[in-house]
Amino acid sequence: MVMRLISSTKTEILAMNAMGLKESILASEGRVIMGQHHVMLNTGLVDGVTNTEIQAAFGADMVMLNGFDLVNASKNIGMHEMKSGRMADEPYSVSQIKQWAGIPLGIYLECPDVNAKIAGERYVEAKEGRVISRENLLRIKNIGADFVVLGGNPSSGTTFEQIIAATRLTKEVLGDGVLICAGKWEDGTIEKVLGDPLSKRPANDIIKDLIDAGADVITLPAPGSRHGITLEHVRQCVEFTHSYKPGTLALSFLNSSVEGADVETIRLIALMMKQTGADIHAIGDGGYAGTPMPENVYQLAISIKGKRHTIKRMVGRSR
Repeated sequence: MVMRLISSTKTEILAMNAMGLKESILASEGRVIMGQHHVMLNTGLVDGVTNTEIQAAFGADMVMLNGFDLVNASKNIGMHEMKSGRMADEPYSVSQIKQWAGIPLGIYLECPDVNAKIAGERYVEAKEGRVISRENLLRIKNIGADFVVLGGNPSSGTTFEQIIAATRLTKEVLGDGVLICAGKWEDGTIEKVLGDPLSKRPANDIIKDLIDAGADVITLPAPGSRHGITLEHVRQCVEFTHSYKPGTLALSFLNSSVEGADVETIRLIALMMKQTGADIHAIGDGGYAGTPMPENVYQLAISIKGKRHTIKRMVGRSR
């Protein structure tokens, strides 16, 4: 019997492997919430707990760690404990925070093109520990992450060819050992994001290449959160994702700092995200201290899966 992620307990979630997680998301029928925690921006919203735990406590079923340095762990200040106003020397491990939060955790790896010319902004070079490489993929496996997200933060010059190549490498190195999420919902300065009608290359062609390369989840922008992206654009991408290879998941990402808007805006966008048919609904880290505001995570959760399942995740029972 396949368990639904939205109603699984901490004990059940921690026992899942990557393909079990994929099935549990599919079984949740479009009601999974993913939070995003940028671990390099701040030690956290509230002292004594990590932003990841806060997001789980407000309804997130998964959390993606952005800015996570796989080479220099001391850079991940959002995973350090604060004691008497000072940051502890050693950060918490991914496995430890995963145990506390009781939800799957993933790592965001950037796929930059060093030759890209950024429109209107300077190129921001990602650090060694944050970019796609064989070594970093093996590190992701070793730290116990459940999924990897392949894309690019703003001004990294991310191209689809880089992401497709990164997807192929990830599948080669990790196989079915982690859930592979790939696509483009931000950094549209070089190439338009998936679903943008002004893209020079049809979205279906890109999605096909990503799935053929090994992607388990196609990541897309949320309608209403990026300029020019409508419900119809994203819905078409989701339909193709689900039909080209049945079982492939689609993720709609509410970001571009709109995650820092008021709860009414979150509610309106959430209803559009639901109509896209996406399996996972994600919210970015553009709030305070490397996290969306807790009330916005909660609003996204109750708009997508209702108070019953949101409260279950907030309680986070282990049994």
